[in-house]
Amino acid sequence: RSECPAFTARRARRAELSGAPTDPIVWTSAVGANVEDADGNRYVDFTSGFGVAAVGHRHPRVVEAITAQSQRLIHGLGDVYPSDVKITLLERLAKLGPWRESRVILGLSGSDAIEAALKTAALATGRPGVIGFEGGYHGLAHGPLALCGYSEGFRRPFAAQLNPHAHIVPWPAESCPLEDGLAPVRRLFEGHPSERPGAILVEPIQGRGGVRIPPRGFLEALRGVCVQHGALLIADEILTGLGRCGELLYGLRETEPHIICIGKALGGGLPVSACLGDAAVMQAWGAPEGEALHTGTFFGHPLGAAAALAVLDVLDSEALVARGAAAGVRLTEMLSERGLGPVRGAGLLLALHIGPAKRTLALVHALLQRGYLVLPAGADASVLQFVPPLTVTDEQLAGLVETLATVMGAP
Repeated sequence: RSECPAFTARRARRAELSGAPTDPIVWTSAVGANVEDADGNRYVDFTSGFGVAAVGHRHPRVVEAITAQSQRLIHGLGDVYPSDVKITLLERLAKLGPWRESRVILGLSGSDAIEAALKTAALATGRPGVIGFEGGYHGLAHGPLALCGYSEGFRRPFAAQLNPHAHIVPWPAESCPLEDGLAPVRRLFEGHPSERPGAILVEPIQGRGGVRIPPRGFLEALRGVCVQHGALLIADEILTGLGRCGELLYGLRETEPHIICIGKALGGGLPVSACLGDAAVMQAWGAPEGEALHTGTFFGHPLGAAAALAVLDVLDSEALVARGAAAGVRLTEMLSERGLGPVRGAGLLLALHIGPAKRTLALVHALLQRGYLVLPAGADASVLQFVPPLTVTDEQLAGLVETLATVMGAP
């Protein structure tokens, strides 16, 4: 009765489509890869809370960091009089960038990081145009929403308020010839020189869009187009980064973007995000009329900053990037051995193609009934997406596979 009706309407549509009830379970506690609901049921979380719990729910070192910070300073004065822990986090994040020098803008959500990146591109290039891709999902704030290729339905009600210079082009399949995939991008730069876009926004692997992988060399080619036309390449690593795909920043295995956005896993459960940029690019913020053009009351919040520092420590000390990559290989092998394939993705961002949305949603419900939290992905809900904590155990992986095989009727 008190929640926005959009959420209850979505549940009703999914119930009608799948033929299964979609009343939500209510989370009350979580630790590691386990979640408990208000009725005392326990689940293995193969969503990581939308990818947030990469180091596991309620990791002891994250909890310890939050607790210690809460006893010292809960809130500061943002960019006017910053807290010491905010400065430490900025310094730590700057070292993640591939550039000789980096600068960082903190935020609370992935949308915040993308908005900061889009503003940076506008300042640096003086051009408002941006290119995104069909299937791309970058959050639903107004800046990112203009580039939401995941669903036109998200954009339609607000179209009059969105950037009219945003372009959404087809996402090339992994098997697509590289030049064919680049052609729509090149046309936007070459067709009207006076209206050339100032940036390209891309996920190294489309997450919510269905765990879709671009052709080999696509990211590097996009960077080449940007360099040729004085534009910026923005990598959305909000889901793919921080070890999720077997690399600390997955896109760097192929190219060096001008701007990188991270979030989700960064705060270990608290809302923290960051826009990292080449210092030369970020200099565009330079003192325009002496104003801080992009800030927020809670950006760089001390509790979130402390949690993020703990997450970065845990990723390093527990070798979770390599551990997650190895777990992804094992899960892929287990699914294949039971004839449940093919599986696509990287690290622990994996997808199993199911087909019609009705069948996918029915499987989601069947797994929920048996103690496994899994979400569909793709605009057509055609795949099951597996995004467990990087700390997931082999026993938990095997349990999911056996349960999935049972509900799918695999031999």
